[in-house]
Amino acid sequence: MASQTPLIQLSNISRLYKLGDQVVHALRKIDLEIFRGDYIALMGPSGSGKSTLMNIIGCLDTPTTGTYILNNKEVSDMGDDELSSIRNEEIGFIFQTFNLLPRMTAQENVALPLIYAGVSKKDRLERAAKALQDVGLADRMHHKPNELSGGQRQRVAVARALINNPSILLADEPTGNLDSKTSIEIMALFEELHKKGNTIILVTHEEDIARHARHVIRMRDGLIDTGAAA
Repeated sequence: MASQTPLIQLSNISRLYKLGDQVVHALRKIDLEIFRGDYIALMGPSGSGKSTLMNIIGCLDTPTTGTYILNNKEVSDMGDDELSSIRNEEIGFIFQTFNLLPRMTAQENVALPLIYAGVSKKDRLERAAKALQDVGLADRMHHKPNELSGGQRQRVAVARALINNPSILLADEPTGNLDSKTSIEIMALFEELHKKGNTIILVTHEEDIARHARHVIRMRDGLIDTGAAA
């Protein structure tokens, strides 16, 4: 059950980019609240602003105007070092392309965020082994990415995203490089994670993937399409 205090609170968020003499309004005065335990799908055509919104929620970008409060921390005015710390503490990223390091084993890839958190090597490897067990890959922890299927690689990426017990799981087209059978398996894993209380924000352009979420937020021309939100 989602709590009553917003985990994510965006107020009057705009993002402008200058392209030569042109000013592009990627986001226009966005107001959005997401609660702990929510499972949100963020949808919209190319150029709708969904990637920009995802980057701001993920502290990969900062708004031109407006306020962003994440887990009671005001992050909209933070510098790069502070944003980096927030990303490591609060957000687990899952990407379409997996972003695994090819020369590292699954266990070493999963343990990687814990290096930046200052965790000892013994504890890192123990926690990574547990995380891989949780996503059904205990028997693959010593394999390198090229020895794993696409679905297994994405499970490694999910385990890595969970390793710091983040406030949010932010998944960008997580099934984009997977076949339909494997996509169903990964979405079933997301369902399990949500049932355990994880807050999930899923960026997708596929309606059948978005249907797994509890709420769908649709974007158009830098705005949330309030008529289409479900």
